[in-house]
Amino acid sequence: MRSKFAVIGLGVFGHSIATTLAERGAEVIAIDFNEDHVESIKDQVAYAVALDATDIRALEAQNIQDMDAVIVAIGEDFEAILITTANLQELNVKRVITRASNKQQRRILEKMGVQEILSPEGEVGKTVAERLLQPSIRTFLPLPDNYEIVEINAPRNIANRSVAKISLREKYNLNLITIKRFFEEIQDGKPTQVEHIIGVPKADTIIYPSDILLLIGKKQDVKRFIEVNR
Repeated sequence: MRSKFAVIGLGVFGHSIATTLAERGAEVIAIDFNEDHVESIKDQVAYAVALDATDIRALEAQNIQDMDAVIVAIGEDFEAILITTANLQELNVKRVITRASNKQQRRILEKMGVQEILSPEGEVGKTVAERLLQPSIRTFLPLPDNYEIVEINAPRNIANRSVAKISLREKYNLNLITIKRFFEEIQDGKPTQVEHIIGVPKADTIIYPSDILLLIGKKQDVKRFIEVNR
């Protein structure tokens, strides 16, 4: 079954997220108040509609509550962002991801209980789409010839196994660059989880469930590795 996403706000940022998700095989509903924005994307997504996302009844009529995730990518109108986000929360949308343009907006959204907040200045639409399609991918850097460097949460099925036994290169054509690992340290008199790089992994290095792996390989090989071992 294809993943289903809705993108609300079809400026440059939202347009990039919506079209990238659609190109990767997701079912995408693209929503904007501006009919020209809707018209420009209608042939690239499953469905595009012009509506006011601050109207909860209009959202409900689109079965927005059935989406796997809804991305609020509205631009400058922060009031519209807040009302739309609140509407999605009231409709019990599984996963709400909202745009914030500055630290103040981020703080307000955090107080609303929004756990996933996007900062367009530091995010690229294609990167956001990749993370939505592969939730275990934390960040990624696209490279020429369909290669990429990805930072992923250690898949469940490889936890507590050595690098040698996983056979990344032999089975998946991937190379492990390094591992990020959390250690408990005392800071300001309190135990705190601090992230460290463990250096170049050796064959006998054990991968822990909470580790973050930095891999390089082709996009399809990364995807296969995640799907096989999730």
